[in-house]
Amino acid sequence: MKKQIAILGSTGSIGTQALQVIKEHSDLYEAYCLTANNSVEELARQARKFNPAAVVIANEDKYDELKRLLADLPDIKVYAGRRAIDEIVEAGPIDMVLTAMVGFAGLSPTIHAIKAHKKICLANKETLVVAGELICRLAAEHHSPIIPVDSEHSAIFQSIMGEGDNRIEKLLLTASGGPFRNFTKEQLATVTKADALKHPTWHMGAKITIDSATMMNKGFEVIEAKWLFGVPADKIQVLVHPQSIVHSAVQFCDGAVKAQLGVPDMRLPIQFAFSYPDRLHLEGPRLDLFSHPLEFFEPDMDKFRCLQLAFDAISKGGNMPCIVNAANEVVNRGFLEDRCSFTQMADVIEKTMQRVAFSASADYDTYISTDAEARRVAKELLGIES
Repeated sequence: MKKQIAILGSTGSIGTQALQVIKEHSDLYEAYCLTANNSVEELARQARKFNPAAVVIANEDKYDELKRLLADLPDIKVYAGRRAIDEIVEAGPIDMVLTAMVGFAGLSPTIHAIKAHKKICLANKETLVVAGELICRLAAEHHSPIIPVDSEHSAIFQSIMGEGDNRIEKLLLTASGGPFRNFTKEQLATVTKADALKHPTWHMGAKITIDSATMMNKGFEVIEAKWLFGVPADKIQVLVHPQSIVHSAVQFCDGAVKAQLGVPDMRLPIQFAFSYPDRLHLEGPRLDLFSHPLEFFEPDMDKFRCLQLAFDAISKGGNMPCIVNAANEVVNRGFLEDRCSFTQMADVIEKTMQRVAFSASADYDTYISTDAEARRVAKELLGIES
């Protein structure tokens, strides 16, 4: 029987590469459901190519257009709205859910999928950033495995396979450093969105590319790693590794370090999440270590303040990472819309952290209200009307 996969965010970078994996292993996998936020024409094209049982467009205003584009394919059910995404992940035939949606929007469907006992292939890091304690508890209660898809967390996951209860001394989380690794603070103040969108290694969506440039993305990955692997943040070291060949590593109590290396290709961690614990053949270039120097540098937390703010948030705990995530989503969009400069993003996030009410023990309702309040404050700081 082919494994049935729901892809949340199928039109994004991770979603489209996941569909490539499904195509390459069509004897093993089928796309049961595809979802998108606004990209209705691309979603319709994917539906025609992969013939899923259902498609969902989150933006309800796009429902009629999607329905029209797929009118000659009556076997594909068409739905719209956030609630429809929450409901579709609970469908009986689904074996695994790839959460490739961007931002806070991924939290609710992930919770619904966990409660329906689905295997979670986690590419939406914000889910654990915002509500890591809640997600881990629910996953344990409902026996829902979470397999990381981020290249760094997949590398750590692969490095600890077979290690049993051997004690982890440190996680070594690599970062490309983004396009501004060698910039001064003065140069950072004048960079443009066009500059920030030119990532030196990975081809990703706009939001995550900007987060990579500020290094907030790496901060979020530190928080995610804490929850995925049960390692405190002070035992997670960020290494700037421009070549993106060592995807991350684990240092054990005897000093041994295990790492996963490979060419930068997100299909590998996506496919491994689908096939775990098996490895399947993957077409593509192989790593030639004779052609790649391996360099590592300490990140400049003063220059890339967003990374420091993420460490501050996880140290504080409670709903503080939720506050940081919400503020970051606002300033990320604000930067892309020319409402703030590159360096002002960290300023707004820090001020939002100071103004939004802190809760040491947060539940789902707290996360929802915190997210709304943090967005309101951040927009106010940017001069955006709510």
